[in-house]
Amino acid sequence: QVQLVESGGGLVQAGGSLRLSCATSGRTFSTYDMGWFRQAPGKEREFVAAIRGRSIITYYAESVKGRFTISRNNARNTIYLQMNSLKPEDTADYYCAASTNYGSSLDRIEAYSSWGQGTQVTVSS
Repeated sequence: QVQLVESGGGLVQAGGSLRLSCATSGRTFSTYDMGWFRQAPGKEREFVAAIRGRSIITYYAESVKGRFTISRNNARNTIYLQMNSLKPEDTADYYCAASTNYGSSLDRIEAYSSWGQGTQVTVSS
């Protein structure tokens, strides 16, 4: 099983930026499809962004398109989520996840077999 560790969360004012990182332990990281999800208090976990391992195609939730960017550094076994123009509604725990179910729909929680512990992001108004 792939181990995932998120970092980079914190408190930021609305309009600010944060960059989340997710370091993984897998030997074949470059082949993993990776995703970011978030869960706000009292709400279900929701898809934020994903990136394919083989094609590097990226996907975004409508709510973050144009503000968030997902990327990966295969040499460092790490993915990133650059978050700009943050809004109070972006406040949540952010989780990274790894999928080896190649070809699956990466906006679905069921596509992922490994999850990190999460990092908290708070955006103040």
